[in-house]
Amino acid sequence: MKENHPKYIESYLQLFSHLSPEELKLFRSQLSIKQYKQKDYFFKNGEIQKKMGFVCEGLLRRYYINEKGKTITTGFVKENEYATDYPAFIQQRPSKYYMEFLEPSIVIELSYNDIQEGYTNFKSHERYGRLIAEKVLTIQTDRVESFLFDTAEERYLNFVNANPDLLNRISLTHLSSFLGIERQSLSRIRGKIAKK
Repeated sequence: MKENHPKYIESYLQLFSHLSPEELKLFRSQLSIKQYKQKDYFFKNGEIQKKMGFVCEGLLRRYYINEKGKTITTGFVKENEYATDYPAFIQQRPSKYYMEFLEPSIVIELSYNDIQEGYTNFKSHERYGRLIAEKVLTIQTDRVESFLFDTAEERYLNFVNANPDLLNRISLTHLSSFLGIERQSLSRIRGKIAKK
């Protein structure tokens, strides 16, 4: 897999076509690439996330453990998405979440300090930081609103429509936790939809 690493960096840098050659050179020098195994953690509850991750290959699950000791899945991060607890990351405070790899993964990493240096030196970096923040906020808001306004079946159908590629990659246990329903209820919903 090693020989593909430059390919991943070049592919990622295409997202930054607005940068000048000088900016691009600095940015490229700040990027590192890391391979993770299934069940590795990108970060854990109580840790301060020092690096932003961009997933080239693989899948992660974000979860927390509630006061009763139950694991609650709050999201999945797949290819071309950022692995981060963004509000905690930008404030450099301990995360309340665990970010666990569900598959062997390849991640491009950029440190908090390098991101801040980019913001200081180049206006265009701030714009990209804002776009990441908006994307993360939209995902979080959509999740909260789905619990307020959608039925369990609607939440499941919305997830399937938004993530058709994930259904065969995540367990029903993780999916039911993410949707906020019992596993048996999810099986019933899937059965009912299959009959339609």
